[in-house]
Amino acid sequence: MLALRSVSHTHRPNASFIFCGIINHMAACGPEVFGADPARVKWNVVRGDTSTIRVEFLEDDEVTFFDIDGWTFSATAYDPRTDIVDPLVVEVFDGYVDIIAPATTTSLWGSGYGSVVAELGFDLEVVTDEDITWTPVIGTITVLGDVSGGSL
Repeated sequence: MLALRSVSHTHRPNASFIFCGIINHMAACGPEVFGADPARVKWNVVRGDTSTIRVEFLEDDEVTFFDIDGWTFSATAYDPRTDIVDPLVVEVFDGYVDIIAPATTTSLWGSGYGSVVAELGFDLEVVTDEDITWTPVIGTITVLGDVSGGSL
């Protein structure tokens, strides 16, 4: 099972549940199953703010974290209007990862002061300890305009 959570950068333990997608028998899957049906996520980010989502890899009991020791993770965001690819920060923990869009990066996304100033594609890529490349999460980052301009 794959669970995604919206995580406040300062209140990570109190994450709010936003999406859950099931990947059946993840431990027993062959390479033909990995990447067959990635979770599709809509992530709202306020321009100039740090934003974090948590991706949890759970066993079939939906409680026990899957062993992701030895897995390599990377995440990127892509703006099709500017043709720019931004790397996102991925912090790896026991059974889950946090994908972080830092304020220094989000402050460059979009232009103007509308309610939605940009839409970017993003994904999380994994290379497992068995050298299987897998994209468990793919989605859209909706960038919301920040009237204050991040001047605090």
